[in-house]
Amino acid sequence: MVAEFITIGIMALALSLDAFSLSLGLGMAGLRYRRIFIIGSLIGLFHMLMPLGGIIIGQALSHYLGPLTYFIGGSGLIFLGIQMLASSFKYGADSLLAPKGIGLFIFAISVSVDSFSAGLSLGMVGAKTWLTVISFGVISAILTWIGLLVGKKAGGWVGKNSEGVGGIILILFGVKMIMGAV
Repeated sequence: MVAEFITIGIMALALSLDAFSLSLGLGMAGLRYRRIFIIGSLIGLFHMLMPLGGIIIGQALSHYLGPLTYFIGGSGLIFLGIQMLASSFKYGADSLLAPKGIGLFIFAISVSVDSFSAGLSLGMVGAKTWLTVISFGVISAILTWIGLLVGKKAGGWVGKNSEGVGGIILILFGVKMIMGAV
């Protein structure tokens, strides 16, 4: 149980790093503290809903795919990690949507989509649903708040680098998952 808690916590941290990195830039827009609270809370909620959907679908698929699920789940994490790592090398004008109304929902969904994929992988291998969902939500909300607050005060180079670190962590967990099935 402790090992799974640590694993899920580290994965939640890795998946929340993209929300953190984008929040750094968004925080430079001089948001008010109430808006910062709303943005972090919404991103935390989406980081709970997306993996929950993924876990439910992943659990259903695991009945049909049997032992192959560890390979598929691990491969999914590796693919997701590679995408995050590659994204961290793309420097350019990130189009930040206005952090209110429909723009806020699009922002929350865009930084939570990877949690759906991770949830799908974790659902296939039977991860504890509530541990995963709550960890993903709480950690992403906290990292979003930190990113917005740091961005409000400073900004800087950390943003893209944190997404690359998250990608590497997911790749390592994917390899571990596949190796554990062998």
